[in-house]
Amino acid sequence: MAEGFNEAFTQLSGKKPIYAPEAEQAVLGGVLLDPSALPKVVEILKPESFYTPIHQQIFAIIMRMFADNRTEDIITVINEAVTAGVFETSAMAKTYLSGLMEAVPSTANIETYCQIIDEKYHVRRLVNIANDIIEKANEGTEEASALLDRAEQSIFDIRHNEVQGLTRIENVIIDAYNHLQEISGEDADKHQSARSGFGQLDAVTNGLNNSDLIILAARPAMGKSAFALNIAVNMCKSSQKDVAIFSLEMGKEQLVTRMLASEALVNNNSLRSGNLEPEDWDKLVAATDQLSRLPIYLDDGAGITVPQMKAKLRRLKNLGLVVIDYLQLMESPNQHSSRVNEVSEITRQLKLMAKELNVPVIALSQLSRSSEKREDKRPMLSDLRESGSIEQDADIIIFLYRDAYYEKTAENQSVAECIVAKNRHGQTDTVNLSWIGEYTLFRGIDMRREDR
Repeated sequence: MAEGFNEAFTQLSGKKPIYAPEAEQAVLGGVLLDPSALPKVVEILKPESFYTPIHQQIFAIIMRMFADNRTEDIITVINEAVTAGVFETSAMAKTYLSGLMEAVPSTANIETYCQIIDEKYHVRRLVNIANDIIEKANEGTEEASALLDRAEQSIFDIRHNEVQGLTRIENVIIDAYNHLQEISGEDADKHQSARSGFGQLDAVTNGLNNSDLIILAARPAMGKSAFALNIAVNMCKSSQKDVAIFSLEMGKEQLVTRMLASEALVNNNSLRSGNLEPEDWDKLVAATDQLSRLPIYLDDGAGITVPQMKAKLRRLKNLGLVVIDYLQLMESPNQHSSRVNEVSEITRQLKLMAKELNVPVIALSQLSRSSEKREDKRPMLSDLRESGSIEQDADIIIFLYRDAYYEKTAENQSVAECIVAKNRHGQTDTVNLSWIGEYTLFRGIDMRREDR
């Protein structure tokens, strides 16, 4: 039977298909002989895991019956297969399915057979990706960067679509217990979440947690880029881990100028105009020396995609934080019917990237104009909803708001509100900061909103 399958599916090029016919027969025959083995099989395989089309159809039928809580034996499967048009007659179905059952060496090894099928399935997917890239390259209609994006994203999708089994709590609780010992022991600082440098904000969010996607959103001119840079420098100073900043809006020199202004406490406008006093130069020398020692990496490439980002980040061996300024300027390597769908895909990919690299990712985001129409112009989660699935994918959402931006006669022009509107790890709250615009600098202040 196996030889017949091999002959039937040998490609015209002379290359044999990448699949394991004996394993496919054994798995299908095994679940017909012993339906109790099906939960193990369903955990590993999908219909498309099988190479042979008729096996895909049979397994899809068995899975539907399993989902509907119906018995999956040879009689019921024969009936379903004929009804679905897989076989013309019950006799044909019985002959084929009986042959599958006879080909089973042992149902005890069915999990091993599943793993063989799964391995061949992933190899086939890789071959298909390679063939697709070769075909697109030969067409000559796409640039090399687009082809690289396509290849990286496709391979990334294979790895992250793998089915993961359930893990018994006793196997996880040891890791959790060890982590608790680490964060409360003598070397606790080495194992704590990264710190933003703003004490009250860290108290609310428990710092910058590994694998978190953190959205920092505000209306234009609220200072979100400055705040993100402040966090990046603070975190880098405290941890000495690598920080990667992707700026799709400002150039690298502009970013560094802002960081110098904040570090040296030199007026940012003076830095941009070059109208500096002698004492400013002294401050800049010290700030330049301090910042040069920090492992901060900058990228100002326009329209970067998540696969491109990951390719660059993998080269950093001590990565501690990723900052992206800003989300809506990113691009997806795939075509989408709307920008909302594209942004949704990007946020999902960023969350997966944060999880894969095990670092916090801060992505800046613009807000809709909805808040401008309200009497209280403080941002709300609903202001994000026009931007796809940002609210759903983010672990933490922080809004920046300065009342002085709208009320030029407000009593305290320096107060900025850092509104933690979503926090997957605990409470939400509002932390007040001090905004020093001339230095593009935020500082923490011991003050909370009284009306929250």
